[in-house]
Amino acid sequence: MSQPTHPALTNPHAQLFLADAGMETSLIFDDGIELPEFASFVLLDDAAGRAALARYYDRYLEVAERLGLGVVLDTATWRANPEWGARLGYSPADLARIDEHGVELVLEARRRARTPVVVSGCIGPRGDGYAPETVMSVAEARSYHAPQVRSFARLATDHVTALTMSYPAEAAGIALAAQQAGVPVVISFTVETDGALVTGESLAAAIDEVDRLTDSYPLYYMVNCAHPTHFAEVLDPEIPALRRIRGVRANASALSHAELDEAEELDAGDPVDLAARYALLRELLPGLAVVGGCCGTNESHVEHIGAALASSLV
Repeated sequence: MSQPTHPALTNPHAQLFLADAGMETSLIFDDGIELPEFASFVLLDDAAGRAALARYYDRYLEVAERLGLGVVLDTATWRANPEWGARLGYSPADLARIDEHGVELVLEARRRARTPVVVSGCIGPRGDGYAPETVMSVAEARSYHAPQVRSFARLATDHVTALTMSYPAEAAGIALAAQQAGVPVVISFTVETDGALVTGESLAAAIDEVDRLTDSYPLYYMVNCAHPTHFAEVLDPEIPALRRIRGVRANASALSHAELDEAEELDAGDPVDLAARYALLRELLPGLAVVGGCCGTNESHVEHIGAALASSLV
């Protein structure tokens, strides 16, 4: 099966696209919304929750419009998979309904927007992205994530994005499920403070492994849920695998994953400093085209990042 393409994001001369930020931390700490099991997908189950998510998306549409940039919006489905769903009493049929509501909400945001919007069906790890309790084989991961991938393929998503992947086999399984369903896929790894995956692989080795197992099916790769100080030193534009990284969604905080897990208050970091670090990342990742945030970030961080990088395109 040939690989689907998304010209706006695969063209090496594509314009810059923003992404949204740390959805769950923003909803909890900025909007005061309780998210059981850190799962934003529960908000898709009622009108009040969907309205809260619509307001969240609108903040990023406004930033993108002010900066004259496109925006990639993820569905609120990062934890809408069988293991997390079961903890919250959601059946497989319930989760399929959640995926549909998630896509429709982003499509509604696209209809309101005055800037290009890419609809991304968000897929998260089976377990804890910081410390996976179960390490699946490629075949197991493909089977586990296939129902959600198929849901997104049936709906009007531009691509699916696997965020906070912590080991190559799960990422490859999702990519193969996407290939079978005929939907483009983006793979985003998270790394520890030394720039390596929690399971020990280097970022370059993890990308090479997924590309080897999937015949280079992913559209591109990203790094998320880590601060730039954790991975900037391992980025080498001379390494072919690392040139496959087209997106970054960094944490606001430079704390380690373990420290963040134990923190009782949100560390929102310094948006200006974070934006400056993204500008430096652009020198190491010349193909960088999608920039947003992860834990601890909100629309303020994304606006600073977008403004810093957009000015370099002039």
